[in-house]
Amino acid sequence: MREKVIENRIKDYLKSKGAYYFKHHGNQFSQVGVPDIIACYKGKFLGIEVKNETGKTSPLQDVNLKLIREAGGIGIVARKVEDVSKIIDNIV
Repeated sequence: MREKVIENRIKDYLKSKGAYYFKHHGNQFSQVGVPDIIACYKGKFLGIEVKNETGKTSPLQDVNLKLIREAGGIGIVARKVEDVSKIIDNIV
């Protein structure tokens, strides 16, 4: 499955849960390695890097996800909507 399809399904899911989110569109002026989707749900910050079944994160993406977790947020790699729903469903 293409990453764009997975990403759109995740965004639809986040919208259905009432989460705030936006798609980070990288360009020549933006910080490199920022997760694809930035979200906030019930006060919890989420950085979601979207990859298909075979996609690999770059070292810079790994660093950014680690920094998000160290700052108290949730930084994950999502390969399907269920990867996100498992997290969202456990946020009280």
